[in-house]
Amino acid sequence: MDRKTGIIMKITGGFYYVEAADSVYECKARGVFRKRGMTPLVGDVVDITVPDDGYCSIDHIHERRNSLVRPALANLDNLMIISSVKEPDVNLYLIDKMTAAAVNKEITPIVVFSKSDLAQTDDLVEIYRKVNIPAFSFSSIDNQGLDEIKAVLKDKVTAFCGNSGVGKSTLLNALFPELSLQTGEISDKLGRGRHTTRTVELFKKHGGYIADTPGFSTVDIERFELIRKDELKFAFPEFDEYFGTCQFNSCNHVCEKGCRVLEAVEEGIIPQSRHDSYVRMYNEVKDIKEWQINNK
Repeated sequence: MDRKTGIIMKITGGFYYVEAADSVYECKARGVFRKRGMTPLVGDVVDITVPDDGYCSIDHIHERRNSLVRPALANLDNLMIISSVKEPDVNLYLIDKMTAAAVNKEITPIVVFSKSDLAQTDDLVEIYRKVNIPAFSFSSIDNQGLDEIKAVLKDKVTAFCGNSGVGKSTLLNALFPELSLQTGEISDKLGRGRHTTRTVELFKKHGGYIADTPGFSTVDIERFELIRKDELKFAFPEFDEYFGTCQFNSCNHVCEKGCRVLEAVEEGIIPQSRHDSYVRMYNEVKDIKEWQINNK
């Protein structure tokens, strides 16, 4: 019997695949986790027992730096949000909800606009670079932007996510051809892609790890990582410099008189689309009770 420390790379069929000491072990989680209401996640650092025969067991989950529910991952450095500019069309609210979730968990959001051969992306990229969120364009036709995107992955744990059909697997295959991930075509009838990734999985690449995640529908975003109304403003880092400068200390930066954030929006310093997303997210959670957020 041996004990090792490793990282959960994949979860499927009730089995946990843990990389430890340059090997991957198929493990079962001890029942104590269920009793404590804990669920091991891909990305968790865990202690395992490797017996002479039988299944390995996960005995202990190390403290997490952060975790997300969608995608279900722990200990991320980056969340790379992929959005196509066409087929399907870009959804800035979806992007902003995901960037806010990342910032709220102290994860660096990165935005990639794919299929840039179908429409111009300069204005979209500028929205996010203007608020100091890394943003890039990518085209699978000529691999535009590939080197810039690959550079931000170095030595980091990065999850790739986005709604179905945006070209997430195509981008991953361009970055790391040896992955040979399955890609799906867009359905003309539904206007969205088929889900080609079924489970969250980590791959050891470029000095760190990259995570491929299942695509989700636009409907799923309504349930994505709700942030409490008092914390939401901190998930929009472009608001930071205006805190404490509004006319009223209780300012929610939605529509109040003397709000410096609103003035910055009017002056073009903060992009209008970003503030629109903030207001929509605020209105979603302003009347939600604490227990409702915890059970989302």
